[in-house]
This record gives sequence, C-alpha cells and structure tokens, in this order.
Amino acid sequence: MASERAPRAGETRAAILAAAERLFAERGLSAVSNRLVSEAAGQGNNAAVGYHFGTKTDLVRAVLREHAVPMEDIRARLLRACAGRDRLRDWVVCLVRPITDHLSDLGTPSWYARFAAQVMTDPVLRGIMVDDALATPTVGAVRAGLDRCLPHLSPEVRAERHEMVRLLVVHTCAERERALADAGLRDPAWDAVTAGLVDAVVGLLRARATRPAPTRTRTRVPS
Repeated sequence: MASERAPRAGETRAAILAAAERLFAERGLSAVSNRLVSEAAGQGNNAAVGYHFGTKTDLVRAVLREHAVPMEDIRARLLRACAGRDRLRDWVVCLVRPITDHLSDLGTPSWYARFAAQVMTDPVLRGIMVDDALATPTVGAVRAGLDRCLPHLSPEVRAERHEMVRLLVVHTCAERERALADAGLRDPAWDAVTAGLVDAVVGLLRARATRPAPTRTRTRVPS
C-alpha cells in the first residue's frame, strides 16, 4: 500500500505546483488562496496544499525551486565555457541565457516568467526569491565575474546595477511570455529576447556612474 501511495502523492504535488504557478502568474499572489489552488489541481480536499507544502510561502518557494534546478544546470554549463574569460558580454550571457533557455524549453504556454514577476512585486516573498537565487554557487560565480569586469563602478553602484538588471530581465521575460499567451503563438523565439536583453544589460552595466560619491560627515568631538 505504501508503494502505491508514494506515486500518487508525487502526482498530487506536481498537480498542485502546476496549478499554483499558473494561478499566481495570472491573478497575483494575494488573490489566490490555498483552497483555490487545491480546487484547480483537482483535489477534493481543500487542505491538500497545506498537507503537501505548508504555507503559501512554502508553496511559492517550492515552485521557485522546481525551476531553479534546470536553470542551475544551464548556468553551470555556460560557466564552464566561460572559464578564464573576462569579457563582460560573456558573463552577461551566463546571467541571461539560463532564464531564457529554460523558458524556451518549457514551450508554450508557460507561466514561470509571469509567476517570477509576481513574486518580485511582493514585499515579503521577493526577498525569499532573491536570497534563494544568490545562495546558489553558480549565481555567485556569475556575479563575481560581472564585478571583475566593472572596476569603474563602486561597490554601491554595482549593487544598484545588479538590482536594475534583475528587474529588467524578470519583467522583460514576463512581458514576452504574456504576449505569447495572448497571441496564442507556438514559436516562442526566445533567442531574439536573449539577444536583446544581453545588449541592454551590457549597455546598462558599462554606463559610467555620474552621481556624486556620498558625502562623508565628520563627527565633531565635543570640546
């Protein structure tokens, strides 16, 4: 009996993850309850999400991790090809292509890019998404490679540019995915999106910082 329950539990978890990703992508995180996810996953028990995943935060994290694995594999392969290089464009490709290649592999329709964009607008879950991504060794290696190519920028400006890049990539991919879904297109043509994003990110990172350095205030010693 236990051997029969295990495959069914795996199928239930997969159905819940797929339903949650689609609903969160289309309606937003706050508008979707665990009960709604359970119903969309074909579960008669409205507590199925809680039983298999726990809280909504746990469910969101599970969806993110489901997609993180194939993107990690792509990024690791690109990093091996990029070893020993210090050309900014090569490192930007390592940053962008794992996402766009994964979206291409998903085919159409897909919901992950829009799901990620919804998470990025949530004040609490956004931090989880960013922290989980930065905790992976491949993302850390890409950031280090990018920073080596940006000696003209201060650490503060580099951190600011990384945040700009993150928003640009996530929301550009989400808009492309939405356009594909609205038009019912079967050919996602993510290669063109990749090329455009790489060009834009390279330009953004190469731009000279024109803002003045923060003024240091000198502490007065009481006489």
